[in-house]
Amino acid sequence: MSISAKTVSFDDYTMWVELSDGRTLGIPLAWFPRLLHATPAERAECRISYSGQGLHWDELDEDISVEGLLAGQGDMSQHHGRVA
Repeated sequence: MSISAKTVSFDDYTMWVELSDGRTLGIPLAWFPRLLHATPAERAECRISYSGQGLHWDELDEDISVEGLLAGQGDMSQHHGRVA
């Protein structure tokens, strides 16, 4: 069975993703700087892919996979230096 996104909503600090298996993920907006700095109206423009496997915001140029969220991955587009 493939787990997919059903709905996406936001509060001031968190993106809430309701999944097809009944779970709801609370993801800190700090993990995704484009969403963190977006307006509520821009965040609301989320489009869930037909398969439910991805979240997309055209205006913000942001794409997030459900698989990545389940793996605990945040924004992978920026290279973060090595931590000592």
